[in-house]
Amino acid sequence: MLAKTEITQLLTDLYGSQSVDAILNRLFELTRRYENRLPLPKRTGLNQKDAFLIAYPDQLREPGTKPLSSLALFCNRSLPAVTPCIHILPFFPSSSDDGFSVIDYRQVDPQNGSWQDIANLQQNFRIMVDGVFNHVSAQSPWFQAFLRDDPTYNDFFIVVEDSPDLSQVVRPRASPLLTCFKTSSGLKQVWTTFSSDQTDLNFKNPQVLLEILDILLFYVSQGAEFIRLDAIAYLWKEIGTPCIHLPHTHQVIQLFRAVLDQLAPQVYLITETNVPHSENLSYFGDGFNEAQLVYNFALPPLVLDAIRQGRGSTLSEWVAGLVLPSDRVTFYNFLASHDGIGLNPVRGILADANIAALVEQTLGQGGFVSFKTNPDGSRSPYELNINYFDALSDPAGKEPLWRQIERAVAAHAVLFSLLGVPAIYFHSLFGNRGWREGALQTGHNRTINRQKLELLDLERELGDPMSIRSQVFNKLSALLLLRAGYPAFDPYGFQVVLACGEPFFSLLRRSPDGSSRVLCLINLSSQTQTAHLPVGYHPRLELISGLPVDGVISIQMQPYQVCWFQL
Repeated sequence: MLAKTEITQLLTDLYGSQSVDAILNRLFELTRRYENRLPLPKRTGLNQKDAFLIAYPDQLREPGTKPLSSLALFCNRSLPAVTPCIHILPFFPSSSDDGFSVIDYRQVDPQNGSWQDIANLQQNFRIMVDGVFNHVSAQSPWFQAFLRDDPTYNDFFIVVEDSPDLSQVVRPRASPLLTCFKTSSGLKQVWTTFSSDQTDLNFKNPQVLLEILDILLFYVSQGAEFIRLDAIAYLWKEIGTPCIHLPHTHQVIQLFRAVLDQLAPQVYLITETNVPHSENLSYFGDGFNEAQLVYNFALPPLVLDAIRQGRGSTLSEWVAGLVLPSDRVTFYNFLASHDGIGLNPVRGILADANIAALVEQTLGQGGFVSFKTNPDGSRSPYELNINYFDALSDPAGKEPLWRQIERAVAAHAVLFSLLGVPAIYFHSLFGNRGWREGALQTGHNRTINRQKLELLDLERELGDPMSIRSQVFNKLSALLLLRAGYPAFDPYGFQVVLACGEPFFSLLRRSPDGSSRVLCLINLSSQTQTAHLPVGYHPRLELISGLPVDGVISIQMQPYQVCWFQL
């Protein structure tokens, strides 16, 4: 039975006391349908062995085989011990945005495969599914019914009449906020935060909330253990406000959490909010009532800036200030994803000159820059669109490949060292380069980092020890496997930034019970540097090389060298 008092209060806050009894009864009817349909997980909780692979459902292709089947074949054969969790990006029927304009939430796109393919992946992996709940495709049955003035769907979308002042609305895009659609009763202006093909759902209508809760529980019934709440910050709209991070948005997430805590407490909510860091942290709620995992969006540009400058001071200062509201939540750490490298999360952390330097570096190394529209009508850089390997090393430069690989490994060593759960994008795990020609073909900047691969080509290159894909994969896999063996890297453990010299990122990790301690030391610069360990730290063994280091108080490190010391 659901926690009736908590849920009643949330529904009252959202919809008023007069409506709450009817909504509550329908919610209980919904949840009763799922009480005996939700599978038990093979294991619960998170530990240092957990790491995520981020991949598109059609990431890998081979003739005569559905892409999800090819992905399952490859991952089950090559990755269970390396990344035991997989975030499969939207695999539903979709009309645009590489899957994020969902036509039908409950179906697997037959071009990708079937729910059986998802089940095949669950044999060896814990699965994350996207909850793309802010908007739905303009081609979806829901919106098409709205266009026909079907009374069931008349209030499923946000219609804006006349010309109200929308200047306060925070925009993640430069596209128009409102799109005019022809309906059976005439032209209507519909709220479209992300594109004219992505029509925002109206959560002021409780029927929308109940439909989405049904879909959320359906994903859990299909074995999803992690639900990624895509673009959740924009969920609730109120004209005259910024329409981002509104209290009712947080209350909707709290309602999701309350329902899951009762029916499927093993399921994790993860919020995707590409916003300034302090705002991002608000989605932990009080540490018990909202997301268990929050995307650490400031990390990708901070690591890129640290390696660009060859010094770790800003990155280290930021990491030293990370605070979690409870021991039940942690960070979802990543460097690259299917999207670009967001700049908003580091405004106020990085100086404007540093952000401008990252923009210039991206353009100089073959990438693109996406812009957003500000309330005053001006535009500012929103996102760097470039493959992370290329962002670290100019693909047109003359630098030796081995040095580029070392730099990429150093960047990911920062990711793997940090408190939280690491997630690595498919292209990063295999050292893939950017696909600039693809972006030019589609006209979408993000396509540069969304190339799909032939399975036979990937496996052939992984079998060649001299190929870039083989070298990057083997080095990153070795770090992840090593990390998995040390409870010091527990996602709910402790971390302390140490001062070992300006060119270094130095971090002490400790397990929750204090029995395991590892000192992570990474040279972020292109020069040989000497690190001086703080007084009182006595490393016994360098884990990556396996060499004893008893009594060492200073260490000469090669450019981009990574050392993990057991204390």
